Amino acid sequence: MPFDITNKVALISGAASGICLTIAKELLRNGLRGVTIADINKELGEKALQEIKNEFGSNKAIFVLTDVTSMKSFEEAFQKTVNTFKNLDILVNGAGILNESIWQQEIAINVNGTVHGILLALENYILKHKTDSEGVIVNISSIAGVASFPAFPIYSGTKFAILGMTKAFGDEAHYKRTKIRVMAICPGPTDTPLLREISGRNLGEPYEKLLQELLSGIHGQKPESVAKGLVQIVRHASSGGAWCVEDDKEPYEFLWPERENFAPK
Repeated sequence: MPFDITNKVALISGAASGICLTIAKELLRNGLRGVTIADINKELGEKALQEIKNEFGSNKAIFVLTDVTSMKSFEEAFQKTVNTFKNLDILVNGAGILNESIWQQEIAINVNGTVHGILLALENYILKHKTDSEGVIVNISSIAGVASFPAFPIYSGTKFAILGMTKAFGDEAHYKRTKIRVMAICPGPTDTPLLREISGRNLGEPYEKLLQELLSGIHGQKPESVAKGLVQIVRHASSGGAWCVEDDKEPYEFLWPERENFAPK
């Protein structure tokens, strides 16, 4: 049976703006009872909270100032979610940056932040506080996690890492013991501040040249396309899978080839 979003509770990291704010709103349109906006940007977070109140009414959302690179800070968002809404059913690990010039921080946010979210949800908060029998974790990867993007190789590496974690944490062995599905969504280029402000956030001139060549052929899809794709994935996708959403089209599953297929016969 499809996962019913109605009356469920979600925590979304990186949701003060961009794709993840759009995801929060789309989940609310589909019956979500409550959502936590977990983000490091206080000004944007409070603005996002007001937008949600204006559209959906009071008591539907809270904002928690969160640094996902700190397990303690991220756990406070989980604790406040459960204290406010009494349950937690969905985690969207969406906090991320694309800035190769500060690649250590890029790795800390994109990779460590995702690890922190998965462990907190899978081993504690969704496991113990889900409303019904099943919970969901969606990790935000990228089309750069399934294809070659030489203009920003470190960012691509972080998104490949997210896919590896999704496949392992989403394995049937973990689902059997937790009843939590773990999936990834891989958005193509999307019209958000991350894409609009990408120039100069790389490892130098050769990478900037590659970036400009890439940008010349890019159409940024609407964030709403990603959000609607995520709703489909939450409802129907199997644990361990990765789904691409690009060019404002329906999501399609990225299938890992079986390694045995490459072995000598």
